[in-house]
Amino acid sequence: MRTVVQRVAQASVNVPAEGYESAIGRGLLVLAAFIDEDTEEDLEWTARKIAAMRIFDDADGVMNLSVKDVDGDILAVSQFTLYASTVKGNRPSYIKAAKPDVAIPLYERFLVLLQEQLGKPAGHGIFGADMKVSLLNDGPVTIIVDSKLRF
Repeated sequence: MRTVVQRVAQASVNVPAEGYESAIGRGLLVLAAFIDEDTEEDLEWTARKIAAMRIFDDADGVMNLSVKDVDGDILAVSQFTLYASTVKGNRPSYIKAAKPDVAIPLYERFLVLLQEQLGKPAGHGIFGADMKVSLLNDGPVTIIVDSKLRF
């Protein structure tokens, strides 16, 4: 599982075709992608890591607080393009990304785990939809968390 975590002042995802929108204030925008080999352990580790990551400033301006510590929100959006391979040619290959029959259950379970870690609902996108994502990156702080690189 691979994620891009961005500390945000605000973020939203909009799906105009479905009249859907989800928005958060201060917190984390999490772009998430999955591969066939991802397991429950990958999902749990990633959710714990994101919720506990100390990337918010404390009173001294030091990144020492987690999203939970600042009572922030999380907006999680599926993004299979995080597994793009750009090794050959100019058209990225997405062959490594899990197909929807595998990725959708992983994404839905990841959302549940994030909410459990956060202790409140997390915002989310709609898997496979043409989404418009907006954010005001705070810092900017952008971190890649990959469950296969945890060892």
